[in-house]
Amino acid sequence: MVWFSDYPPLFLLLSSFPLLLFIYSYRRRKISASNRRLPPGPPGWPIFGNMFQLGEMPHRTLTNLREKYGPVVWLQIGAINTMVILSTKAATVFFKNHDHNFADRTITQTMRVHNYDKSSLALAPYGTYWRIMRRLVTVDMLVTKRINDTASVRRRCVDDMLSWVAKEARELEDGRGVHVARFVFLMTFNLLGNLMLSRDLFDPESKDGSEFFTAMMGLMEWGGHPNVTDLFPWLRWLDPQGLKKKMDRDMGIALGIASRFVKERLEEQRDNNSRDFLDVLLEFQNSESQEAHNISNKDLNIFILEIFLAGSETTSSTIEWALTELLCNRECMMKVKKELGSVVGSAREFEESDIDNLPYLQCVVKETFRMHPPIPLLVPRRAIQDTEFMGYDIPKDTQVFVNAWAIGRDPDVWDEPLAFKPERFLGSGTEYKGQHYELIPFGAGRRMCAGVPLAHRVLHLVLGSLLHRFDWELDNRVTPSTMDMKDRLGITMRKFEPLLAVPKLIGS
Repeated sequence: MVWFSDYPPLFLLLSSFPLLLFIYSYRRRKISASNRRLPPGPPGWPIFGNMFQLGEMPHRTLTNLREKYGPVVWLQIGAINTMVILSTKAATVFFKNHDHNFADRTITQTMRVHNYDKSSLALAPYGTYWRIMRRLVTVDMLVTKRINDTASVRRRCVDDMLSWVAKEARELEDGRGVHVARFVFLMTFNLLGNLMLSRDLFDPESKDGSEFFTAMMGLMEWGGHPNVTDLFPWLRWLDPQGLKKKMDRDMGIALGIASRFVKERLEEQRDNNSRDFLDVLLEFQNSESQEAHNISNKDLNIFILEIFLAGSETTSSTIEWALTELLCNRECMMKVKKELGSVVGSAREFEESDIDNLPYLQCVVKETFRMHPPIPLLVPRRAIQDTEFMGYDIPKDTQVFVNAWAIGRDPDVWDEPLAFKPERFLGSGTEYKGQHYELIPFGAGRRMCAGVPLAHRVLHLVLGSLLHRFDWELDNRVTPSTMDMKDRLGITMRKFEPLLAVPKLIGS
């Protein structure tokens, strides 16, 4: 994502001042000469444009521009032309009428390391490879039957997480909370490891697993840092923050381990009844299909990394926000607990088959997505050609932020948009599967997240299990009125101050 708030020493930019001034002046003359009608937006600084105006939480800053400039805003972020969509109406026009014209991605410099962006489903150029991988995921991997067949894997991983939470709770002082998101993250990492590779990856006894976990944590950290070279491409050779170097190191380690995982699998004799996602990929690669020749071993390795990058952070951050909101809204907590008690009871565990019978739990997840979308500006789109959009002339290569955080607070759509009210979804029919543009935490259109069916199961299973197994209270140092609700933006939008909550085992 191309935005910036933590700047390296300004002398690195000022040393290039003559070149930057020339480029800036040239771009201004070029835009003016074309007589394009651009969307309205705030004036910016010479060279730097609007980059200093975005702040540490650009999704919030940009939302505040809606009242003055309207639902479509134009920014110049360094050298990057940027359009921002801030309303449900504008998002509807964008995805319904112009999805193809904005089907490419904006690629950050850290994501170009080892050509990660070329093999990533989320970032690959819109074309043949992307279509092959998208179809493979949606038709062969994340279909209902395969998801149903792996329910026992998810149940085991969630049970492990519940045991970790209970163990830590017993070891803490009375009234002190556990770091909920940490346990959810580790569980999700192991869950994805089992679905993809049939193995736990957070395991102190496994050298490869531990090294892979450490390398992936590095990729998430460096990928979430704002990078000055994304805004001023002519500084790439300097790598002033060292992010490319760090990403190159950890990406190399992670790819090496993923390659060993694939090699081990090729040497195994496996039961056809226990096929995981890697088996599906290898079978396709080894098939006689002409399309299979487009999938290299490196593509497989990068796809493995993407599964973890896409799933672990988003799941843990969403569960953390959901539990935070419930703890600060006790009536909502009581309603969802009552529903769980009525449908599941105390004699058995919460199961995935219960999800469809728990409408209020589903509303809690939707309301959490509305208020706290995991990637608030979604994965940025890029114009593949000059396009007329809502009366504006949008140049080719323009970066597009669809602000899902602002859309979730659109006063033209939502009653009391700042209030946590799961009841608003009861009977509404609104879903987050890309057809209702007022709720798009996973995006919409042809490039929306392919993992929605699996994410739906995992989020409800994890949240439902945590609420069914434990009664929750806030850490004794916090009250609903003093809860810090600020967020921080990296790869996902996490809670700035991690939630510490006290679990009390039901029936103990």
